[in-house]
Amino acid sequence: MSRRLLGLEDALSLAVVDPIQDDRSWRFTLDADGRDPVLGIRFLSEAYDRRETGYPGGVSVPAVVDVPSGELVTNDFQQITLDLATEWTALHRPGAPDLYPRARRDEIDTVMAEVYEDVNNGVYRSGFATNQEEYEAACAGVFRRLDLLTDRLAGQRYLVGDTLTEADIRLFTTLVRFDAVYHGHFKCNRWKLAENPVLWAYARDLYQTPGFGDTVDFDHIKRHYYEVHTGINPTGIVPLGPDLSGWLTPHHREELGGRPFGDGTPPGPVRPGEEVPPQGRP
Repeated sequence: MSRRLLGLEDALSLAVVDPIQDDRSWRFTLDADGRDPVLGIRFLSEAYDRRETGYPGGVSVPAVVDVPSGELVTNDFQQITLDLATEWTALHRPGAPDLYPRARRDEIDTVMAEVYEDVNNGVYRSGFATNQEEYEAACAGVFRRLDLLTDRLAGQRYLVGDTLTEADIRLFTTLVRFDAVYHGHFKCNRWKLAENPVLWAYARDLYQTPGFGDTVDFDHIKRHYYEVHTGINPTGIVPLGPDLSGWLTPHHREELGGRPFGDGTPPGPVRPGEEVPPQGRP
């Protein structure tokens, strides 16, 4: 999302890995000959190994890889988007929004930290809990934070200020997966996102904003979680639902005001070759 919102397509090429992993983790089987056309590698782990053999912490995405050397630069997903917003400004498109405005950074940082601890990471602590007590504490924390975010967003369109910021991007990544994956697969089932009028409208507002929904592939999301996490879903069966058509229904959040891109402009059309396939869209 950050790459597209900021217009960094020319500076940062995009590779999409297969949502289904084997024992060597993320692979480029969606590309011709099973190789990434830019790096010429079959597995993302090859870029990690070029940086450091036996890279600690495992192979994760997103990852930034240096093309000339083929080495991993960073997989620090929390810092990557902040760097794109602040260190890559010379390469931003004209009209790129300020996703991390200096005057709001303290508030953005606080909101992002809370969202990460209780929501982004909380759903994983719930899903991979190994005992009832651990699960209940994590799941309760998820919904306690979602209730607080509901109160916050009931009277304002975005999380911080009247424009989109990094905080909205961080929350959206979990909300967009919530009903499709986290509600059932990770047992975060006190209620569905679609049953919370405020958060559901907020999530639809973001989804329908250029740069958000046009980067989401629901087919990849569902197949990755349900087929790869065999410890949680040993059959590997991918559920047919939920119905995705609701993501395109009116949200009426514009009535709260706000300027999505601040003094900037929306990103242009999705680049050819980067469109989400039909099976991944509502």
